This record gives sequence, C-alpha cells and structure tokens, in this order.
Amino acid sequence: MIKRSKETDGTATGQGPAADNFDVGIKKKSKVPGVMITQFIETLPEGKSHPDFTRKPIALTIQEGKFAFFKAIVVGDPKPTVTWSRNNGDVSDTSRYQTKYDPNSNEHTFEMANVSADQADTYKCFATNEYGKAMVTVLLNVIEVGFKKDKASKQASESIDGNFKTVLTRRSKVRPKIEDERKEGEINPKFWELLISANKKDYESICAEFGVTDFRWMLKKLNEMKKEREEEQAEFVKSITNLKPIHVNVDGTASFEIDMDLIDPSSRIFLYKDGEMVPYTKELGESMRHNLNVIGRKYIFSVRDLLPDDAGLYQVDVEDVNMFSTDFKIPTVDFLVKLQEVKATEREDAVFECVLSNPFSKIMWFGKNLPLEQGDKYDIEVSEDKLIHRLVVKDCMVVDKGIYSACAGIKSCNAWLIVEADKDAQKGKKSARKTTRAGGAGVDLHKIAEVQHAKLEKERDERKEQIKVAEEAAAAAQPPPTAPSAPAKAPAGIPPEASKAPQQGLSKADGPAISVMGSNPQVVDVVSCEPGIVSGLTDTYALRGQPTDLLVKMNIDCDGAWFKDGEQLTSKAGINISKDGNCHKLTIQSCGDSGVYCFASGGHSTQGKVIVGDVPEFDPDDLYKFSKPVIVRVGQNAAFKMPFPPQESLEIRWYKDGNEVKDGGGVKIVKESNHSRLLLRDCLRTDAGEIKIQIKNPFGVVEATSQLIVLDRPGPPDGPVEIAETSSSVIEIEWKPPKDDGGSAVTNYIIERQPSGQSLWTKLGDVSGDKTTYRDRNVTHGKKYNYRIYAENPEGLSDALYTTDSIMAGIMILSGPPGTPKVVSASKTCINLTWAPPEDDRGVPITGYQLEKRKKDAHQWIALNPLNEPIEGESYAVKDVTEGTEYEFRVLAINESGAGDPSPASEMVCAKNPNMRPCFKDPEDFIVVRAGNSVRVKINYEAEPPPEITWLKDDEPISPWIKVINTEGMSQLVIPSSKHSDSAIYTIKAKNSVGETTFDIEVRVTDEPKSPGPVELEQTIDGRVVISWAPSPDQELDDRLYYVVTEHDSNTRVWKTIADRLFSNTHTANNILSGREYHFRIYAKNDMGLSDPSNSPTWGFNNNKVQMMSNGVSSTELNFERPPSILVPLKVHTPPKGYQLYMTCAVRGCPTPTVNWYLDDMCINLDNNYYITNSFGVCSLHILRVRPKDSGEYKVVAENSFGKAECSTKLAVRD
Repeated sequence: MIKRSKETDGTATGQGPAADNFDVGIKKKSKVPGVMITQFIETLPEGKSHPDFTRKPIALTIQEGKFAFFKAIVVGDPKPTVTWSRNNGDVSDTSRYQTKYDPNSNEHTFEMANVSADQADTYKCFATNEYGKAMVTVLLNVIEVGFKKDKASKQASESIDGNFKTVLTRRSKVRPKIEDERKEGEINPKFWELLISANKKDYESICAEFGVTDFRWMLKKLNEMKKEREEEQAEFVKSITNLKPIHVNVDGTASFEIDMDLIDPSSRIFLYKDGEMVPYTKELGESMRHNLNVIGRKYIFSVRDLLPDDAGLYQVDVEDVNMFSTDFKIPTVDFLVKLQEVKATEREDAVFECVLSNPFSKIMWFGKNLPLEQGDKYDIEVSEDKLIHRLVVKDCMVVDKGIYSACAGIKSCNAWLIVEADKDAQKGKKSARKTTRAGGAGVDLHKIAEVQHAKLEKERDERKEQIKVAEEAAAAAQPPPTAPSAPAKAPAGIPPEASKAPQQGLSKADGPAISVMGSNPQVVDVVSCEPGIVSGLTDTYALRGQPTDLLVKMNIDCDGAWFKDGEQLTSKAGINISKDGNCHKLTIQSCGDSGVYCFASGGHSTQGKVIVGDVPEFDPDDLYKFSKPVIVRVGQNAAFKMPFPPQESLEIRWYKDGNEVKDGGGVKIVKESNHSRLLLRDCLRTDAGEIKIQIKNPFGVVEATSQLIVLDRPGPPDGPVEIAETSSSVIEIEWKPPKDDGGSAVTNYIIERQPSGQSLWTKLGDVSGDKTTYRDRNVTHGKKYNYRIYAENPEGLSDALYTTDSIMAGIMILSGPPGTPKVVSASKTCINLTWAPPEDDRGVPITGYQLEKRKKDAHQWIALNPLNEPIEGESYAVKDVTEGTEYEFRVLAINESGAGDPSPASEMVCAKNPNMRPCFKDPEDFIVVRAGNSVRVKINYEAEPPPEITWLKDDEPISPWIKVINTEGMSQLVIPSSKHSDSAIYTIKAKNSVGETTFDIEVRVTDEPKSPGPVELEQTIDGRVVISWAPSPDQELDDRLYYVVTEHDSNTRVWKTIADRLFSNTHTANNILSGREYHFRIYAKNDMGLSDPSNSPTWGFNNNKVQMMSNGVSSTELNFERPPSILVPLKVHTPPKGYQLYMTCAVRGCPTPTVNWYLDDMCINLDNNYYITNSFGVCSLHILRVRPKDSGEYKVVAENSFGKAECSTKLAVRD
C-alpha cells in the first residue's frame, strides 16, 4: 500500500502568527518557485546577500526499505548554515537520518537509509545566515511492501476504496521462482515468458542462460504456449507489434515499448517487476520513477533514476492477460577512468578514452544525445581484454562541438568536446586535414587495465577454488551406495524418454538437458546403487606428437574397458591405461591420428572424439616479407598481406598497437582460405605503429608482426619559445624539437620575424635540424618583435610555433606623460579634445597616443583606441559618449616600447549640446503642391534646450485639420488633402530660453492651368504678325501664370518656341515670309506645367491654290488611328506549386491602348504579388512563386478611345 504524507501548513519556523513577537523581517521573492525568504535587515551591506536556493529538494515517492535522499544547493554571503526538520517527528536520530555536504558540488544531502513507512512526512530545509533565512518544504511518500500481521486489524478498519486495495495487492500470474523454491529439473516460468516475447535470434542465448539444450522440444512447447497466449490476448487487443526489449537510454533512463491496438481503450494496464505490481504515472514531471507514455498505439514504459535493484523481469498485463515480458540485466561495472574534456583544432582528430572495472564487449557511445556507430566519422575501439574503450571523432569541425558520453549498463560518464577554429587557415579556403590527435585520458590506460585484469583473474581463481572445495565437501557428504533399487523418477519438465537415455554425449532424448547450478554443465549427477558414469568423455583437441589424457569418473569402484573406433585398447607402447578408485584414465603418449574413444562399464558407456592437429604456422619466406615495414605518405593507402596454409576452423584477427582492428570505415579486411589482407585507406600519422596478424585454431595461436610508417610533414616545434638573450643589438631565442617528426628526421628550421604592430612577416633565415636556437642581430633598441619557427623535413613544412608575447630588443623605454587634455567643444554626440605632446620623450620617437575615458564616480579607465591603432595627432573627437553623462579623459604617449605614463585627467565634461538660440537648417521658402495632394512642410532645426514650436497661417493660428508633428530636431506641418484655399504664407516659430526664431514658407496649391481663349492674327506691316488671345480662366487666380507661344511653318515643319514667360495676352511674330503657311499655338503655364494649346488660324494660306491630281485620283491624308486588337493571345499554364510563371501576350492600337490585368474579374495591376510590364505592346505578368490561391481565370483588357479588346486564359497550380 502507499502511505501518503500528511500535508500541513507550509509556514516555516518563526514565520507563523505565533512568531510575530520573535522574528521581524522582510519577505523576499526567490527565483526558484516554492522558496520562502525572510531578510532580517532592511538594507544589505555591499557584497553581502541573504540565503537562497539555486536547487531545491524534489518530492520523492519510494518503496519501503529503499535508500531515500534529498539534495539542495544554497547560496549567500556569508555562507549559510543548512538544517533539516520534519513536521511530525524528529530528525536527530543519526541512525535513521544523515546530513552531508559536498564542497566540490556545493550540494547538501539529507539521507534516509532503509526508509520505513513512518518516515513519510513533509520535510523542511532551512538555510540561515546573519542577514536572512530561506526555507523550502518537500514531500516524502513511502510505498509499503507486502502484508504485515500486526497491521491486519488496522487495515480492516481503514476507509479505503476496496477496488484500490485490490489493485495494490495484485500479483502477476507468472512469477519467476527462486532457485531454492524450484524442484530439481523444473524450468523457471521466466524462461517461457521471455521466449514468448523474444525474437527468434535471441532463442539460443535464452536457452543457454537457463540450461536448456533440447531445442526441438523447446520449440514444440513454445508454439503451443504462444497459441494459448494469443487466444487470451485476443479478448483485449486487436494486434500487438514492435516489441522492443528494455534498454538504457542516453538520458540515464531505461525503457521498453510495444504497439497495442486495444479493443476497449478503457482497459486497465498493469506493470509488474518480478511478479510484484509496480505503481506508475502517466504524467511527466511526477515524482514516481516509473512512467507510461502513450502515443497513439505506442505504449512506452520508462524507469528513471536507475539503481541496481531495478534489474528483474518486467511484464505488462492488460486486465489479467500478459502482453509482453522483458528481462532487465544490470551488469556490475563502473568506470575506473572517466572521459576527460577534449580541446581540438579544426581538421584534427579528437579521442575520448575510458577504463571499465569489468570486461565489456561493447559499450554505447553518444554524441550530443545521439547514438554513435563505427563509420567514416567515428572509430570505436576496444582493447583485447575489453577493459579499455576508445572513441575517435575524426576530422573535427566546429559543428562537432558538444557533450559526448559513454554508457555501460546503468553507469555513464560524459565530457565536452571543444573545437577551436584553425587560426592558420586561409580565409575562404578549407584547411588541410591534420595528422595529430587531441584529447585522451592523460594517464597510462594500459597499466591501469593490466592491474584490473590481474585483479579480476585473481578473483576468478578464488571463486573456482571455492566452488571446487564446495563440490568436494558435497561429494564427501554423499551416503555410501546401498542395495539396487528402482530407477529414479525423471525430474519434472523432462519427458520419460530423457531419463532412459544414455549419459552425456550418447544422449538422444527429446526433453531438455538440465544444468544444475554450481556444477559443470556437462556433468549430470545420478544417485544410484548401480555403476553409473559421473563424469564422461567429451570431444578433445590434441596437438600432434604431444601427450593427452582421457578421464572417466564412476559413482562406485568398478572395472571398465577402453575402445578406439570400436577396437578395444590395452596398455602398450604409446598407450597407458590406469585406474585410481572410481577414476579411469587413458594416457596417449604421442597423439598421431584422430579417432572416437569410448569407455564402457557394465551397461553404461560414454564416448568422445579426439581430434589431432597442428598449430597454424607461416612460411619463413612469407614471414620475412611480412615483417618488412610498410612506408606510405599521409593520404595514401597501406596494404598488408599474409599467406598461410589452408586449415579448418581458423580464426584470423588483425591488431594495431595491441588493439583489434575491425572491418569498416577506412579499414578493409579480406579473409581467404589461404591468405588474409588488411587495407588501411587514407592513412594518417596516427595510423603508424605495429601491425599484427593473429591466426588461431583449436590447437594454438601464431602471430606475425610488421610496422606501418606514415610519412608526413612534421608537427610544429615544441614550445614555448624561450628568450636566451635580449639586448639593444641582438635577440636570441630557443625552442624544442617537434614531438612528431612526421616519420623522418627534421632537416632544418625556418625563422620568420614580424615587428610588433605590423602584419608583414619577413624570413630571417634557417638553421640545421640539430640546432634549436637562433640569434637575430638586426634589431632596433626598444622595439618589439614577434617570431615564428617552422620545422622542415623531406615531406614539407610544419605548422608554425609562435612566440606568446612580443620580445623587446633591450630595455623598455616608455615616454613621459603628455599634457592634460583640454575640452574644445562638447555636444550630446561628440566631445572634441586636444592635448600637448610630452615634455620628455626619453629619447624614443613617439608614434601616437592612446586616449582613455572614465565616467563620473567610476574607477575603471576605458581605452578608446587599441595600442596597435594609435592616434597620430594631438586632437581627437570622442563619439562613444552617452547623452547627459559626465566624463573625464587622460592620454598616454605610445612609442616602440608601448604606452607610457598617463597624463593628468581632464576636467569633468558633460555630453550635451551647449545652450543655443533656435536655428533652422536649410529650410525651403516656397512649395508648390497639386490640389488634392497632401502638403508636407519639413523644417529641421538646432536648439538647446529644445524649443517650443508654433505654426501660423498668414499670421493666424492654423486650422484644427492641419497636423503638426514635432520630433527631436524637426517639425513637420501636414495638410492631408490640399485645396486652393490652403495657399498661404506659413510661419514657423521656435522659442526657447535663449531666444526666438521665425521663418516663412509660401505654400502654393494649384493645378494645371486651363487653355487660353481664341487666338486672333493681324498683320500691321509686312513681315510682322500680331498674335492676340483671350486670357486663361486661371490667370486671375494664379499670379505666377504666364504664356508660351510656339510657331510652325510649312517649310521647316517643326514646332519651335518663339516666346516664353509672357505675362501679357499679345505677341508680335517677326520674319513672317510670304509664300509660306504658318500656324501658332498658345500655352498657359504655371508651377504645375503647361495647359493644352490654343491653336491659331492658318496664316499665309493661298485659297486660290489648285489641288494636284494624280492619275485621276485625289490624294488623301493617311490616318493610323485604330481600335485595340490582340496579336498574340494568352496561353494556358499548369505550373507546380512554388515554381516561377510568365504570362505574355501582344497588343496593338492607336493611340496606344491602356492595358489592365484581371484575376477572376478583379483588377490586379496594383497587387505587389504580381510584376506586370508593357514593353511596346508586349504585355507580361511574372509570379515569382505560384501558390494555390493564384489559380483562376486571368484576363487582359486593352482599351483606347476607339474601342477595347481582351483575351483570357486559365491557370491551374499543381501540388
């Protein structure tokens, strides 16, 4: 049953009503929900703080008898004192309650070993220092296990729902039996449950675990049980698929899942462990450790906070029918050496290594919460003793950065991989693959593994010795043989035929072979008074020419006979037969050929085959060729081949530096009957080492070794660069040879130099490979230099080794302080400074200055320019300022040695504009606007303090519908829809405490003028014509309106302007020639443009002129005017979704028609989703990416004064 804790008031000690007279404090809010804080004083001293929780304890539901604990992390200055209490009890009993503190993780732990039901309660954690107190409460619920007699009467009187009690006392129908409870030969029901839910590929391992060897009988019975189980399941589920056994996840939880289609979704689902019902929750974040997550038809059961006790048989039942069973095994393994953080450079390999306490053939590797497998990106290596496990992340890139973890059973460890950018890589180009490896455990893993392996071997030998002593004691305690009696009854679970079958290798029974715990699996002890075989013969492998023994043990002292291939054997040359009590021994002095040996005694016999063979061997010539080193360059392939005589049962393995090499990734292993080949692709320097092939058969092992040498350019020289000597005339540097010479000796070192503050590197020279020093004699006293050194071998240059800091030639000579900075001017965005150079430059030229600033009441000076970017002059404009903030400045002189002494600080200056009278910046005094459009008058100004802005119209206040928008430094007058009456003189007035400024802007609202009236022509004298016209109707409204006169004569046939800006209504045209025909046009013009023309009568036209005839047909004037027509219509389009689309058609007409596009009779000319063009009658519509809503009927309509034409098409967008 579950014992719930009683929920009481969560008020901490000293915070309730009864404590009003004791603790008076200020309530504070914590960032962690549920934490109550009381601050004892109103104002905390600087740097001090009240206690608070950064991690509070988590509510816990746990089974009775388990280990319960709460953890909390608190902060505060001074360091708080942490205490624990409970609502209904005392926690002073140290045998039940323990408090611990880990200074490394800053965790406070409250532990309860072997928790009992009476410890279920509300617990409180207090953190207290002299400035305050923080308190948090946490619940502990305890699940009681089993039924106790002393509680029977109490449970009978409890008012608990009967159905709930029934659920909590449920037991699984299938409960695994304890070994002591099972009868001899009886098979654990757990065996059948696991088989029913397992894949066929797992049958063999399950049978081996439970000692079942008769697979035919097992399969027959399993099919019968499966059929019965499916009939039971059919009552509650339609189908069950995707049975996935329990496994450990990367987040430390274990889970298993099934796909079930329930007939009744309300059917109850139960979870059992070893036959006992386990409560679970369906809500995430609950305190229970077991959880069910249902996603559609998928049911996922998970267990968190794994412990060794979580191992066992898990079963899922729907109502009373079992649906799935899975066995959770937790190996006893731990990490002796955990993963360490790895810092790698781009294109470099990263290595994670760990050592386990017990052999593990394969552990799970995870990278950024994803499982990793052997491949082109990752190498997973396991040592021969299966204790050392290694993950190699090849060719690291920045995206590989993250947390990598190793998981063995329920134990795991993780570490960060940090990938730094390659500083030597050229921009825009991918750097070359590096041959170095970063990371590792940092200790001798092989030594640790050897010590652990020896320890495990010693423990294994001790267990064997204990088992042997126990077997001898059991044999000595057996009663002496008595008179013959009837054969013993066959054990339960074995068919009767199995008990009659011959022993050991001669058994032909259909029933399962049963193994007894603690004895040899090949030995079956039979208690009988007749002669019987206790230990029989098995198949034996023997070396040719070497002796071997065959041993048979009887239950009583009796005689027997030995046979080989059916012929009886006697002691003779090469064969010795002996007997010692109930042990019979056959010794073959020199094994020559194979055969079947049999021992018979009475009605019993046993036999075994002696297989004679030889240890594998290599041809000496082939062995000599293989032992020669293989030399390749980086990026090339390395191949090894080893011939050997063909034999049966050969196991071939390849090793590199003692670690087995597996096929996959960049490794290719070929195994043939008479040879084996190893191919390593794209070799790196890390691939160099000892290559070994091992050939093994039942008779022995033979090995051959070779060496792989991978040549590459050397690694960088080993640093750091040390200064051997520095003076005003010479700098001598030293370094160490590279750790990796690239497989060949370093021939020389190349040294380059860079003056400090410059970007150009200059080669100084080189030295031979046996020297690691260089003297630079071409230096200037007081100047700093950077150096870099390359190592060179026949394969190329290494990466460079750089000096960590610049090296100065001689003693550092710094300049004296410059003069105090003076403020030239200050504004809210810029402060201008100037200063005097140092009075004493100490003999070294000054290259520039460094300027520093400091805010008022601040302590830290902030540099405004780096040392390598000095200020060249003695003045500077500081723009990195905040308006209204006060600053002081100081300056330092820079020479080749660095920055000298700072100058005295300047006076404090505030970043704000100086007081000034308002001033308008480049305003426009005249604006013309077309009637109906909006009027926007923008005036920029400068003033400090900000002025008060007023607008006037003709010296009167402006109307309410005129908007004024004032922003910092600008004022804007807006008339949304202008009229002629809005024409006026607008005045802006800016006034502040310093003064007042006004400015006038004339706004003219007008429109295109109307045409002048009729035109009259009159000739006063020969060659002159007086042109007069009636004024335009707009002349009286617009005082800026004037007239333009143009002339056209029959000779030139070109219109030309003969008068402009005429404010009168007459004009005299000169140079009027007889015999020519003249036309005149009069335009009215204002600020918006020209009006339509008024045409004059024809002047000089001869009315008596006879019309010319051509072939009897009178000539007529050509007319090109026509209505619109469609030359090329639109086409049907069916583009896929997301593709581009072009629609095109051709239109003509005179005058040029207006073209409009329609989609489903809606005009789309102004829709931004469509790009529409019209180029000389070719009309196009472009859609960048078509959408389903673009489908429909598209129509083009062309229209002019003579008519209109249209064409249409349909667009269908495909998915």
